[in-house]
Amino acid sequence: MLEIENLSKSFGDIQAVNKLSLKLESDSVVGFLGPNGAGKTTTMRMVSGYLLPDSGSVRICGSDIVRQTQAAQMSLGYLPEAPNGFGRLTVYEFLVFCGQARRLSGRPLENAIDQACDRVELGPALSRPLAQLSKGWRQRAWLAQAILHEPRVLVLDEPTDGLDPNQKELVRRLVRKMKVGRTIVLSTHILEEAEELCDRVVVINHGQLIADASLADLVDSSGRLGTQFRKLTVHDQEPLTTS
Repeated sequence: MLEIENLSKSFGDIQAVNKLSLKLESDSVVGFLGPNGAGKTTTMRMVSGYLLPDSGSVRICGSDIVRQTQAAQMSLGYLPEAPNGFGRLTVYEFLVFCGQARRLSGRPLENAIDQACDRVELGPALSRPLAQLSKGWRQRAWLAQAILHEPRVLVLDEPTDGLDPNQKELVRRLVRKMKVGRTIVLSTHILEEAEELCDRVVVINHGQLIADASLADLVDSSGRLGTQFRKLTVHDQEPLTTS
């Protein structure tokens, strides 16, 4: 459902992503891990169509994100890192805008807003401007827009960053419920979150693929990722892959 092939992006002399290739299937939650500066967010932005790659391609449900942008984005839900903007809109107005951008209108749009708000428990904030919301409530609003159109591919960049424990558990419950029939990519610094939610783990460092394996193949005897993650990312490593 999500295919990344030889994806590369540089900023001046900095090679942020270097010939990254992945093929992610349905009914899975894939942890996208790496240290700060590894290229995770740059990759997510290219997957979403926000950034153009220097080379390589991204296909979402068969549609190329550069050449068939609208079709690709109709199958994609994207929660950016530290989302902001649209501060003057109320949460309801924001969701209407996002829904209309995805060709929803009338009763289908209202139903989609109701369902998304129910999933993330957003109802109490619907009439509030985004600029007046706490970080946790604003994160929920942006998460609601990501799932509004029932996307088959869901890309979440640091979805629980800055949330309190109850809010984090709400997001994790949502990920578990939405896994069926979808590909969910979860970019996170929280290894415990990947341990709890992910079937497969991808690790990148210096913009390159370092590991791509099932969660079971990377955790230690206690079910923890930390030891392997440190081994893979502290020093340059040869890519490690399993099928």
